[in-house]
Amino acid sequence: MFTVEEVLKATDGKMERAGRPGRRICGVSIDSRTVLPGQVFIAVKGENFDGHSFLKEASGRGAACLIVSAGKRLIIPEGPAVIRVKDTLKAIADIAHFHRMRFDIPVIAVTGSNGKTTTKDMTAGVLSAGYRVLKNEGTKNNHIGMPLALLGLNAAHQAAVLELGSNHPGEIAYLAGVCCPTLAVITNIGPSHLEHFGSLRGVLREKVSLLKFLRGPAIALLNADDNMLSGVIKKRRVFGYGSSAGADFLVSGIRNTGRGVEFLLGRRQRRKCRLKTVGAHNAHNALAAASVGRMLGISYPDICSRLNDFDFPAGRMKLLGEREAVFIDDTYNSNPLSLSRAAAALGELPSQGRKIFVMGDMLELGHSSERFHCLAGEQAAEVCDVFIAVGEFSRSAAKAAVKSGLSSDRVFCCDEAVQAGSILRNRIKIVRRDIVLVKGSRGMHMERVFDEARGMKHEARRR
Repeated sequence: MFTVEEVLKATDGKMERAGRPGRRICGVSIDSRTVLPGQVFIAVKGENFDGHSFLKEASGRGAACLIVSAGKRLIIPEGPAVIRVKDTLKAIADIAHFHRMRFDIPVIAVTGSNGKTTTKDMTAGVLSAGYRVLKNEGTKNNHIGMPLALLGLNAAHQAAVLELGSNHPGEIAYLAGVCCPTLAVITNIGPSHLEHFGSLRGVLREKVSLLKFLRGPAIALLNADDNMLSGVIKKRRVFGYGSSAGADFLVSGIRNTGRGVEFLLGRRQRRKCRLKTVGAHNAHNALAAASVGRMLGISYPDICSRLNDFDFPAGRMKLLGEREAVFIDDTYNSNPLSLSRAAAALGELPSQGRKIFVMGDMLELGHSSERFHCLAGEQAAEVCDVFIAVGEFSRSAAKAAVKSGLSSDRVFCCDEAVQAGSILRNRIKIVRRDIVLVKGSRGMHMERVFDEARGMKHEARRR
C-alpha cells in the first residue's frame, strides 16, 4: 500500500527512526487493539484515551511504523519506524489524501442537513449495478471516519461514495480537500447545528463549500426543491433534481402507502419505484441516487431494481411490523427539517387505527430551540391522535400541540425515552392498527422506547 518514505512524504513529518529500509505498509490504524502486522499506527489523542500511551501495544502487534506528535516526550519501543508530525489527526487526512490521488475513478461526495447517510447508501447501491464501490459505513463521515474509509480504496474499486458531515464551520471544506470529489451531491439546507452555524445562511455556506474542491469532470447535483439550493443552481448553473418542472432529474407521483412510498422517475418514459419506507423526502433521496446512477451510465431498470430492494437501516424511517402496531423507527437523529418531514409522512399514511407521535428533544438549536419545538408541536397536532413529548425542550411542543387543538388528555410529557415506552404500553395501550412514529436527537436515546413499549429486545424487522 505504502512505503515508510511515502508516509513521510504524505505527512510532511520528520523521520525519527527509519526502521527496515523499503518496508511496505499494508494499512493504517488508530486503535492499538486492532493493529495488524505491517500497519501504520497513528497515535491520536481522543476524549478518553491518548494513543501515545499504547505505542508498546501497537508495536507488539506488529506495527511497521508509528506516527507520533512532535515535541512529545515518549518511550518508544524498538522495531517500528517512527515519524514525528505536528498534528496526528491531520496525519490521517494527509495519508488518505495521498492515497486518494492515486485513483482515477469517480468519487461522489454527499452532504446536506438531512438524508446524507440514506442518500449515500442508496447511491452506492445503485452504482453497484455497474461498479465495484467503496463507501464509508454508517455515519463515519467526520475528520476521522471519512479519511479512514478512504484509505480502504484498492485496485478493485471502480467508484467511491463518501458522506461528508459537519457541525462546525470549515469541516466540509476540510473533508472535501481530503477526498477531492469528482461529483458532489447536496441533499438540502435545514436548521441543524445552529449553535455553531448561527443561521440557515451559515449552514448553506458550509455545505456549498464542497463545490470549491471538485475535480474534473466537476459535476454538482443539488436538490432543486430546496429553496436555498435552488438559488445556487441558478447562479452556478449546476444540475438540479426534484419535483420542480425545471429540474434536470425529475420525480413525480409520490404516494405513501401502508407498505412504503411509491413514485415515478424520469420525464418522458417514467419508471415506477417503491421504497420499503415512508416519506416523500425518501423519494427525493432515491432520486439523488438515481441521478448519480444515470450520470455514470446505470440504466433505469437497474436503478429501480436496486432502489426497490434497498433496506433502510435502523433509526432511519425503518418500518417495524409487530402484531400490536406498526412502528416507524426514525430515532437516529432529529432537527426541525427532518422532524417536519417525518411528521408529514405520518400524516399522509392511511390508517384504520390511531397515529401516535413520540417526540424527543431536538438538540443543538441554540436560542431558536423553543421556537422550533413549538412549531413541531403545532405540526404534531395536525397529524397525530396522541402525542408523547420526551425531554425538557419537548414540553414546549406539548403545550403548543394543546393550543393547536389536540386534546390535553391525549398529550403526555416525560423526561426519558423509557418512560415514553411505558406510557405506550400501559396507558395508551397500543393495538394492532395503530401507527407509532418515534423520533428524537441522538442524545435522547429514543430507541429505548421500543424496548419498553413492546416488552422485547429492539429489533428492526421488515414489515
